[in-house]
Amino acid sequence: MTETTQIPEPDGGKRRVRIGTRGSELALAQANELKQRLVEANPDAGLDIEIKVISTRGDRVTDRPLAEIGGKGLFTQEIEERLADGRIDMAAHSSKDMPTVLPDGLELSCFLPRESAADAFVSGKFETLDDLPRDAIVGSSSLRRQALIRRLRPDIEIFSFRGNVQTRLRKLDEGEVHATLLAHAGLKRLGLKKRVTSLLPLDTFPPAPGQGAICVETRTGDKATAELLAGVNDRDTATALACERAFLAVLDGSCRTPIAGHATLDGDALAFHGMILTPDGRQAHEIRLDGKAASAAEIGREAASKLRREAGNTFFADWA
Repeated sequence: MTETTQIPEPDGGKRRVRIGTRGSELALAQANELKQRLVEANPDAGLDIEIKVISTRGDRVTDRPLAEIGGKGLFTQEIEERLADGRIDMAAHSSKDMPTVLPDGLELSCFLPRESAADAFVSGKFETLDDLPRDAIVGSSSLRRQALIRRLRPDIEIFSFRGNVQTRLRKLDEGEVHATLLAHAGLKRLGLKKRVTSLLPLDTFPPAPGQGAICVETRTGDKATAELLAGVNDRDTATALACERAFLAVLDGSCRTPIAGHATLDGDALAFHGMILTPDGRQAHEIRLDGKAASAAEIGREAASKLRREAGNTFFADWA
């Protein structure tokens, strides 16, 4: 779609904007952050913003790992269908949940300022991952987190559970596991900072590409919506994620692949740290690459290509 899309106007002359989102408390918090920023950035636009909750298969099927039922796209397909046919004007997503290849006619056009990218260690009895006793049980559905835990603490047992943040915290509180790992940003957005026991160091426990950042998906060529979003787009976050998503794309990252990547900016300079692991955590390859922020995507692609050459084809055969 390349033509300009007019945002619908309700009675009273206000501009109606429909934001699509998943229905979890965290997804709603992210959509409401986008709504607030849109209003603040467009004070004279007379916006009438509606948040439309859309159920996705990834939310409905919680008894199996994502890798078994289709991967990241399970959290976006139904939302993107409504975006493509005009039932919503934009969609708010967790950037780490977004596939690197989007449907034709859709694009990521805006990134809100990034929150913490770190993983949080949450436990009622132990302060850090290192403090856990031998054979302790840690709950996590993320293959990246599982692989990193196994790399650092091969004696720990991993219990795979899915569900929203509140569900995972309830399972922890009920004693199903000794600890769990959750995105620090999500806990902060939900007002649950007090549940954080400690933060995993970014150097040894790098995050998923895009972790901590909210992205906005729109129809390609929708100039009216792009104009509204221009004032809320955070350039540094967009630049960092251009690097991280390029890294992910070259590695063909999905929910079947333990991949970590984190880009940071200092003025015009960008520093990237990437890591790939086998699911059992026994093999890992990592890279650090610096360059100009203007070359963010190129840095991400170069880092991924170097890791591919270093790891060799047999390394990636284990990901299937």
